[in-house]
Amino acid sequence: MTQKSPYPYWFFLPAAVIFLGLFIVPTVASFYFSLTYWDPFEARFAGWDNYVQFFSEPFLIRGTLNTLFFAFVTSVLKTILGLLLAVLLTSGIFGQSFLRSVVFFPVLVSTIGVGILFQELMHPTEGAINVALAAIGIDGPGWLTNPSLALFSVALVDVWRGVGLATLIYIAGLSTIPNDYYEAARIDGATRWQLFWRVTVPLVWPATTTVIILSLIGGLRLFDLVWAMTRGGPGFSSDVLASVIYKQYQAGFWGLSTAGNVILFLLIALIVAPLAWWLNSKELDA
Repeated sequence: MTQKSPYPYWFFLPAAVIFLGLFIVPTVASFYFSLTYWDPFEARFAGWDNYVQFFSEPFLIRGTLNTLFFAFVTSVLKTILGLLLAVLLTSGIFGQSFLRSVVFFPVLVSTIGVGILFQELMHPTEGAINVALAAIGIDGPGWLTNPSLALFSVALVDVWRGVGLATLIYIAGLSTIPNDYYEAARIDGATRWQLFWRVTVPLVWPATTTVIILSLIGGLRLFDLVWAMTRGGPGFSSDVLASVIYKQYQAGFWGLSTAGNVILFLLIALIVAPLAWWLNSKELDA
């Protein structure tokens, strides 16, 4: 019996070293430091005190709930709007290529730049959005100054910026569907709605899985857009977990903020891994 050569496995070594150095080691180090009170000069073991404090602080719990709300809303809207836009932009409408570029363009813009732009557009008195609403007799709300609207306003901006990527993924998925399926369904008398619901949606499920997972991960770990638009305010109304963690770093509670990073990592893993398994199983069933 011929012995298999280990030579091919050496090609995995560079990737393994990079993965170990940039992921495994920092992850283990973060977990260790989350169990300490630390600064650049020393680390004193604290046990689970940082985690107990994290879950006992109301504003930290509020940030976690805001994160879950933000991730859910943005993922749902990106998935629905991305699919609808992809169907529209593959239907042969006039200016289809130009419209694809317009929809995808916000993805290329810096998130901080988008945040600063919409911070000005959503100003309660001088912002272009409320000025336009006032011109037609509508009193615009305080998009970023009203505690009940601030987080939802940031979510809408995130959807505007990210729906182009979802649309691009769906366009790629739609291009793989053979036209024979649509022809067969039309011969059987299927309506446009039935074509969409019975043919397009099931066959584009792999793209749907990708969009949901990417949108959910992006929503759970979001920081830059929230920080650019609201700094987590007014009060703690639009704080997400990442912005709360950053504020703890700024305040010098480095052990507590590191515990928050570990909790954020576990939150993403515990939500995304089972969801990805379930979505992939639905794809196999289809």
